[in-house]
Amino acid sequence: MQKLLNILNNLDDIYYSGYRSGFQTKEEAEATAAALIHEYNQGVYVEETDLTFCEFANQWLPIYSESKDVKPGTIRVRLHEINKLLPYFAQLKLKDITRKGYQDTLNHLKERGYSDSTRGGIHRTGRMIFRKALELELIKKDPTEFAYLKKDKKTIEQLEEEEIPKYLEKEELALLLKTAKEQGLELDYLIFLILSYTGIRVGELVALKWKDIDFINQTISITKTYYNPNNTVQFQLVTPKTKQSRRKVVVDEVVIDALKQHKENQEKIIKQLGDAYTNQHFIFAKTERQPGYPIVVKIVQLRMARLLKLANLNTELTPHSLRHTHTSLLAEAGVALEQIMDRLGHSDDQITKNVYLHVTKEMKKEASQKFSQLMRSLD
Repeated sequence: MQKLLNILNNLDDIYYSGYRSGFQTKEEAEATAAALIHEYNQGVYVEETDLTFCEFANQWLPIYSESKDVKPGTIRVRLHEINKLLPYFAQLKLKDITRKGYQDTLNHLKERGYSDSTRGGIHRTGRMIFRKALELELIKKDPTEFAYLKKDKKTIEQLEEEEIPKYLEKEELALLLKTAKEQGLELDYLIFLILSYTGIRVGELVALKWKDIDFINQTISITKTYYNPNNTVQFQLVTPKTKQSRRKVVVDEVVIDALKQHKENQEKIIKQLGDAYTNQHFIFAKTERQPGYPIVVKIVQLRMARLLKLANLNTELTPHSLRHTHTSLLAEAGVALEQIMDRLGHSDDQITKNVYLHVTKEMKKEASQKFSQLMRSLD
């Protein structure tokens, strides 16, 4: 309201001050005042803030984290994305950021070589910030409203390669597990056996405790995930990625037997180390350097890279590739997509769908070929 009063009370001063006031003529100032009065009478008048983008972004982050109950990893990502916008908007007032200015920023990020997914994340964060400012009536217009991400047209081959992630065929998986059993380091075989036979995420694996194992019903309960971005002794156990991620996974007897054997071995180690072992009941616990603490995700990644090299398999694969491998083998076994999604803890995941459709498409093609061969044999 102060802005409106200032204009009404100083029309003459505005006229004589020229462009420095923001208006070229007294008529322009009067027109602006009339528009503001109309907004006020209609109950839609907004006194725009003088906060800069940087100032409001710092206010927004705590609001976002509290209202959404988001995980530390997500906050870290949002902060990273805000930092990508700061070189463009840091000292600009929120109200002065235009739609063109925001679109130019997205375009420039593309010119700098940022991927579609990275720019998509930056844009999502920018949109949330400005929408919150609009909701709080700090600005009149959302500069992100009509913004879009420029994308290069891709060939069919590029699209297929991107949409179908790399995974192991069943013979390759068998070789990986054989290599882990015969040449793996401590815990290797059990780690990759569980990842392969359940499709759980690495963070979910590392967070597993013995209470999560039901030896009688042969299930593993997924109720938490491990968070430790810096791979230090300081870690957090947080809720899974989504509500659907909380689940019980039925496992094969070979997994249960391997877990039983590991439990026996671990109990012997705990007895030997005594007070030096900080028993937090983790299944995948260190035995050296902070004994009893869970192993870090990086260890699983490094161990897999070593095994892939030893087995002469694709070294570009990661522990997450075993999740896609699990999907492909379930699809090949005839398990329905809905059941696979439930087992993996997905409500809707396009990559899983793409793997499933790719495998089932190949199966249908094979079935058609077998039918053709049968018919030809009758000639």
